[in-house]
Amino acid sequence: MAKKVTIVGAGNVGATAALLLALHNTADVCLIDIAEGMPQGKALDMMHMRSVEKFQPTVVGTNDYADTAGSDVVVITAGVPRKPGMTRDDLLGINSSIMESVITEVVKNSPEAIVICVTNPLDVMTYLAFKKSGLPAERIFGMGGVLDSARFTYAVAEATGADVADIESYALGAHGDQMAPMPRFTTVKGQPITELLSDEEVEALVQRTVFGGAEVVSFLKTGSAFYAPAASIVHMVEAILGDTKEILPVCAYVDGAYGIEDVYVGVPVRLGARGIEEIIELDLNAEELAALQTSAASCAKQLDDLNLRG
Repeated sequence: MAKKVTIVGAGNVGATAALLLALHNTADVCLIDIAEGMPQGKALDMMHMRSVEKFQPTVVGTNDYADTAGSDVVVITAGVPRKPGMTRDDLLGINSSIMESVITEVVKNSPEAIVICVTNPLDVMTYLAFKKSGLPAERIFGMGGVLDSARFTYAVAEATGADVADIESYALGAHGDQMAPMPRFTTVKGQPITELLSDEEVEALVQRTVFGGAEVVSFLKTGSAFYAPAASIVHMVEAILGDTKEILPVCAYVDGAYGIEDVYVGVPVRLGARGIEEIIELDLNAEELAALQTSAASCAKQLDDLNLRG
């Protein structure tokens, strides 16, 4: 029986992820949105494309959560995207109400699904979804770390001329200005970039990574990134449905690891058919651990300001 992935939100991120899942022959896709006709039209366009590309999965569009029932994975992209000059925190009030209504419908229709949150501000929205859903933490997590690490890889490739296939990057912590890229764990053919580049060059790459999303927004002017976020979603979905046990940095519930308690933040995890199967604790030095803990503290403060913890 074919696997089923529901994507909530048929905007640029959601629709691109749906298309990539189909092109990769990963799973059948249900694309849902509140905008009448939009998910249906985009799904139909993809099915017309199917005749050319010859992919096997089906893509359907709907406005009714009943059509999402029985999903193996649900990806939540619904929400207002960032605009120039807007921080992820600015989105908080708008997107929190959207997330609450979405997660209620998701759990009602697909109670056994694994849920990937993409809506910004990611760490807070994922925690909110966790609390409202009642799902175990290993089955609900956020996408940020894969995307941030992809941006780090791009920056390293640009600076060194290395093939992206030879680069392994880690960007941990909050998905936003408080993220904690890890240069010592970011390697080119196994060699840390801290041994290849000067401190100034490494810091420039870190800053390029931290503000990678804002850089895209500054060019687009009327929207935010969607190709790389969609590819990051698909990478995670394929790790889950393929039970690959791949280690990926994701926005996970941390309650003890790295000395961090009761917060969703980006850390390396082993991803498989059960969702998060293990949190991987890197051997961080004091400076790296402090950076990750500071990043997590910024997430905790947002949660406390919203009275979500406790």
